[in-house]
Amino acid sequence: MGEHETQAHSLSNGRRPMRPTRHTIAALCLAAACGGETNTPTASTGGGTTPTTPTTPTTPTTPTVAPVVGVANAHQAATAGVVLDYDATLSGTAFTNPRGGALRYTATFTPSSNGLALVNGRVQGTPIAPMVVTVALTATDTAGASATQRFGVAAFAPGLALPAFTTAFAYTDATIGLPAHFTVLPPAPPPGAPPPPPSIVTTDNTGGNPVTNAGATLGRVLFYDVRLSANDRVACASCHIQQFGFADTAQFSRGFQGGLTDRHSMPLGNARYYQRGRFFWDERAATLEAQVLEPIQNTVEMGMTLADLKVKLAASSYYPGLFTAAFGTSDITDNRIALALAQFVRSMATYQSKYDRAVATGTPPNFPSVLSADEEAGRQLFTGPAGCARCHVTDAQVLDAPHNDGLDAVTVDAGAGQGRFKTSSLRNVGLRSRFMHDGRFTTLTQVVEHYNSGIQNNVNLDPRLRAPGGQPQRLGLSPLQVQQLVAFMHTLTDSTFATAPKFRSPFAP
Repeated sequence: MGEHETQAHSLSNGRRPMRPTRHTIAALCLAAACGGETNTPTASTGGGTTPTTPTTPTTPTTPTVAPVVGVANAHQAATAGVVLDYDATLSGTAFTNPRGGALRYTATFTPSSNGLALVNGRVQGTPIAPMVVTVALTATDTAGASATQRFGVAAFAPGLALPAFTTAFAYTDATIGLPAHFTVLPPAPPPGAPPPPPSIVTTDNTGGNPVTNAGATLGRVLFYDVRLSANDRVACASCHIQQFGFADTAQFSRGFQGGLTDRHSMPLGNARYYQRGRFFWDERAATLEAQVLEPIQNTVEMGMTLADLKVKLAASSYYPGLFTAAFGTSDITDNRIALALAQFVRSMATYQSKYDRAVATGTPPNFPSVLSADEEAGRQLFTGPAGCARCHVTDAQVLDAPHNDGLDAVTVDAGAGQGRFKTSSLRNVGLRSRFMHDGRFTTLTQVVEHYNSGIQNNVNLDPRLRAPGGQPQRLGLSPLQVQQLVAFMHTLTDSTFATAPKFRSPFAP
């Protein structure tokens, strides 16, 4: 839609003409200095010169002094379907007229008026739909000089809930009590001994954005707020659902207008534990901070621009205080939005599973004292003959790098290149109902059977998935062994994580 302009009646600001400032005085002095006589040499004739003709003195003129912005309009909140009446002149203080006299106000609405108009300096009308409109308000004096200021009007969908803050949750590592196997480096091996297995702490990608309670609290509100989408229908949590390990039950997630994503939504538990620090199945985001902003701007997923998002957040009553608590001031910036969302996602450490209880029994862990016989048999298959632990490393079972797993004989989706894909931690994999980047499998048994007998001979297949003769591996697991592997993966489920109040929506249903 194009731009729309509405003119208003002339309004006087009731001010007397101002005395010349030192700038206007200097300009007048300069004009006077340039207004005297000047002599212009003429051509020489016979050794003499012709007298020059005096120029006509110039008349000093008073320079035009345009209106200036006085008090800036803040971004305004409105509700679709509800009448708005807002004084954009701020009782005549939005602009100052140094020349005195009346000011005429006009406004341009971008990308459309959305049902609004400027009438006598007031933004009036009934917003048609949830959207952000930029108002360019111009004040023009009687001499035709003008000044413009811009502000946003965020029209929200009716009936949106406000967040409720009834409990101060702990999100920082210092307050949540991560177990030792998440925080302690293994002892250095003696000289000549092989290196120890990878450690969880060495895979942490937090970098310079450590989790704080205030930052993660802001991130939690952002994560669950449908206001982050263009039509106030979709939040980050719409596709990353806590009870399913922050994954989606659908093969492909639905965006703000009902369109489907290209890939299955990745689960988020233990997202901070990936040494490469890259995100998305194809690793296109270099950091988590970069990743969290992409779905917001995606034309299928949430459909927002970051410029409009900042208007919506500033116009919401609760965000300025949350930003102040997290960052010291109420300034809302792209970077702060990214930092807060990333802090909340990194706070999703899942470490209270049955497997974790077994690891905590000692060094080395006494797994048989905690796991059932089938679960322990599955663990031994996972770390031994099945070879799962070659790629899913550490006690957080995180991937070491993107791989081509032989899902297709001919690459259909290039992913991170050559059909390689990142995957998330296997923690809470038993809570999920879809698996792989395209969500093709619906049970863990199907996943195990793929690695047991279904790997395709893709030219870029990961070498670790090839048998000694070069063909795709065929593990030859019995049906019992397949179910034992599945049983072990269920020991990675953290029911506390899946129900923790600090990860729930702060918005009332």
